[in-house]
Amino acid sequence: MNPDHASFPCGDITLEGIWHLPRTESPLPCVVVCHPHPFYGGSMSNNVVYAICRALAERNIAAFRFNFRGVEQSGGSFGGGSGEQEDVRAVLSFILESRYIDAGRIGLAGYSFGAGVALPVALQDNRISRLALVSPALSDAGWEQIKSYNKPNFIAVGDADFVIPLKQFRKHIQEIPATCRYQIIPGADHFWGEHIKLLAQKVTDFFVDGFGQPGSDCE
Repeated sequence: MNPDHASFPCGDITLEGIWHLPRTESPLPCVVVCHPHPFYGGSMSNNVVYAICRALAERNIAAFRFNFRGVEQSGGSFGGGSGEQEDVRAVLSFILESRYIDAGRIGLAGYSFGAGVALPVALQDNRISRLALVSPALSDAGWEQIKSYNKPNFIAVGDADFVIPLKQFRKHIQEIPATCRYQIIPGADHFWGEHIKLLAQKVTDFFVDGFGQPGSDCE
């Protein structure tokens, strides 16, 4: 089906989002996708976020993208990262109210700033069973969080990313547990450009491997 707009509460504000729901009567796994930093134009309309959601739906996994607080029609104002974590928790509560969603197969993905928001939520929220981080600018503390995360997770970066020092990334990645997969995509920078389709495929493959979904006839 075509993307479907939604609104939902988060405390005393209302947030907006968009469903990407494949055509099926069976309960579906679902992945929530978090967008990059709003101070740099990030929103749920970001091309990387959209590409991941579309690729997921094409593989029979529901996807939900949304605007963090203060972005476009979402209420409130920028929350410095902690407020945005509350937004993600509100999204999880909202999607789990849907009869189309399988509560036992919930994934979380984040791109750039969205990755930094998604990681601490995944560490604390047992509703999430798989985590994907795209272009995460992780601090040493963030890498320690990755090391302590015991559920399947996936990290994708480009080897031309000006935000993430590749030497430092390679050093840290050697210390991560077996629950984490990673992909360094040659030629890709922080914005992914012509590599977006490949990135979306890699992220989707990770969730398909865990959720066991066949192809879909979604639009």
